[in-house]
Amino acid sequence: MNKETAKRPELIAYTVTESGGENRYHRIGAAWQNSKGGYKIRLHALPLDGDILLLPPKDPA
Repeated sequence: MNKETAKRPELIAYTVTESGGENRYHRIGAAWQNSKGGYKIRLHALPLDGDILLLPPKDPA
């Protein structure tokens, strides 16, 4: 694990599928902002439809 990915990600990557009329969010990766204002994205899976949704992480309960 490198220094950049050791900190909490700024965005979580999801793919969204529909099942029974409901949207289901599947976490597929995360993103960290780099020093130039861009993002490094690490994916553990790829969506079948090609769409990736990036959302801020939920606060720990």
